[in-house]
Amino acid sequence: MSTWSWNPWDTMEEVRREVDRVFRNVSAGAAPQSRVSFLPGRSARAYPLINLSEDNETLYVEALAPGVDPESLAVSIVRDQLVIAGEKSPLRDVRREAYHRSERAAGKFVRSLTLPVEVDENGVHAQYQNGLLQLALPKSERARPRQITVNVS
Repeated sequence: MSTWSWNPWDTMEEVRREVDRVFRNVSAGAAPQSRVSFLPGRSARAYPLINLSEDNETLYVEALAPGVDPESLAVSIVRDQLVIAGEKSPLRDVRREAYHRSERAAGKFVRSLTLPVEVDENGVHAQYQNGLLQLALPKSERARPRQITVNVS
């Protein structure tokens, strides 16, 4: 039988980590208003929208970034931080007297993401196609799961 007791210090530590994460995201690059989604809605969201998944050897990032100039994309990794930056250009050929609705925003963006494990920066593969940035980030040797042999005596 195991016993469990609530420790308020553990809860406070979790809150501290979450507050630290929020401040890291705010100070990770540009001001918060320049990192908001280009999608309409009531509240700002980080842009680009990201899926992060993994298998035993690789982390996979899919960043939805339609309309972004591929030449402006910059991907960098420092320790456990992934940073994706770029620019979505405005439509230059369109001149109108008045807009009744303007939901297609443009501008620079920076998105920072804390990775769950260390990655091998030298093996990163990035591809941008049809508005989707796909990254394959191989886990570092230390982060990969290892099979441990159990000796029976």
